[in-house]
Amino acid sequence: MIDEIEPQYSNYLCFTVSVRTNRLMPRYNRWSLQQEETIQLVRTLRKEGLGYRKIAKHLNQIGLTTARNTSWTNTKVFSFLKRYKERQERLAFIEKEYEPAWGKMEIRWERN
Repeated sequence: MIDEIEPQYSNYLCFTVSVRTNRLMPRYNRWSLQQEETIQLVRTLRKEGLGYRKIAKHLNQIGLTTARNTSWTNTKVFSFLKRYKERQERLAFIEKEYEPAWGKMEIRWERN
């Protein structure tokens, strides 16, 4: 029997791939139907030129309450619109796609 001689060196193709994603957060809609209707009403009133105090007064007159069943104030209307804007930006950020980044490919000779 002849002993087979193993090669002392082997070649390997080495490279890196980096993948970025924003989809680590679960995608679900936490706003109720009433909140969606309220935000549309508030945005419409704001586009018509009403200020935050007048919007709060209008919402209180028609009997709408906040999510915690309290009356509306100008600061609550402002915060409501601000959170809605932040939410829209966050959802757009989650949808952003990134191209994979490929590292430099090289062949390595390594000893066994």
